[in-house]
Amino acid sequence: MARYSFKLPDIGEGIAEAEIVAWHVKIGDMVEEDDPLCDMMTDKATVEMTAPVAGKIVEVAGETGDQIAIGSVLAVFETEAGAEVAAAPVVETAPNEAAQVVKSDPVPLGETEKPSPLVGEGWERGREAEADASLPVAPPPLPSPPPQGGREPRRTLASPAVRERAKNLGIDLAQVQAEGDRIRHADLDAFLTYNQGYRTSGGARADEQIKVVGLRRRIAENMAASKRAIPHFTYVEEYDVSKLEALRADLNDTRGSKDRLTILPFLIVAICKALPKFPMINARYDDEANVITRSGAVHLGIAAQTDAGLMVPVIHDAQAKNVWQLAAGVKRLAEAARTGKAKSEELSGSTLTLSSLGPLGGIAATPVINRPEVAILCPNKVAERPIVRDGQIVIAKMMNMSISCDHRVVDGHDAASFVQAVKKLVETPALLFVE
Repeated sequence: MARYSFKLPDIGEGIAEAEIVAWHVKIGDMVEEDDPLCDMMTDKATVEMTAPVAGKIVEVAGETGDQIAIGSVLAVFETEAGAEVAAAPVVETAPNEAAQVVKSDPVPLGETEKPSPLVGEGWERGREAEADASLPVAPPPLPSPPPQGGREPRRTLASPAVRERAKNLGIDLAQVQAEGDRIRHADLDAFLTYNQGYRTSGGARADEQIKVVGLRRRIAENMAASKRAIPHFTYVEEYDVSKLEALRADLNDTRGSKDRLTILPFLIVAICKALPKFPMINARYDDEANVITRSGAVHLGIAAQTDAGLMVPVIHDAQAKNVWQLAAGVKRLAEAARTGKAKSEELSGSTLTLSSLGPLGGIAATPVINRPEVAILCPNKVAERPIVRDGQIVIAKMMNMSISCDHRVVDGHDAASFVQAVKKLVETPALLFVE
């Protein structure tokens, strides 16, 4: 027998280290060449590392959440003596579910974590023996289906966050039914609901301990840094969107079922038309260099919720697109973010962010700024409400618009004036199509 040490290759971004998001193997597992080993996350992408050789896993470089330096040993294999091993190739990154954090630039949070020492079989057994018996223990996993043809079946599609949660609960993902092409948190919830073995004797679902790693940890870090560094203020105004909704319905009737419009592309057009008079809204602030960069173009980030967490794909040069192009762009980017197929250039460079919760939009919001931007807009839900118009009480379709701004850069008067300018365009939708 021989031992082969697999070192973490440069994954193509010039980075010094990457985070272990999820292990797909454990010490003692037998793997074939190209079987999945683990998911490694950088600032912008999660990359699946695969086995360079066939053999037995005898050592791994740390646990989920640990930072591993490029060039350090990731895993050690015990292979057949004389087996030929090719040099580990450079891996080209391919963004997936954990590709984008809610921030364009990394946030310094102290010294870089040191790579963890390799974990061997003896250490693993010793740690298990020392485990505190008072801690909650995940239920035993369900039995796995027998291997086909002597090899374990390929793993079920699921994000690293879903895999980690299933691992903590002791759930075999092969036993979980998925509504779509991959298993999501909702599928795990349904599995827990209908499998009483994963519930406590009192009927309540067992407690879970979820380690904050990967995209969720980066979101937490970046949101905390944004709130620490930026003095936020929020302004809310109500819009009468009755005329706009009537126009939208007419346009959708004209187009039939093809590319039906939501209210979002109309709002984007209104925002782009109003921004030239308020350049401080469409800007980025480098607070270390004390430099504000006003953007001539509108690169609009669209906050999108995915199974892995919040991501912000970007519509570049939104000011140059019409409502139909914007509608197609929003749909394509949202789907790309959800499925992990968004390109790196589609996930960076935003100058202003629009966060919409759709039908869950609520009455008002206080969104957190996507640093280093200086403002974020949040349209709330459209609802019929009684209003006074020309001295008469009428029923109108109303929507609130919330904006949060960086008070170091944007004055309250300017933020309110900008929102009022957008309101005029939205309430008189013909102006949206006037050059």
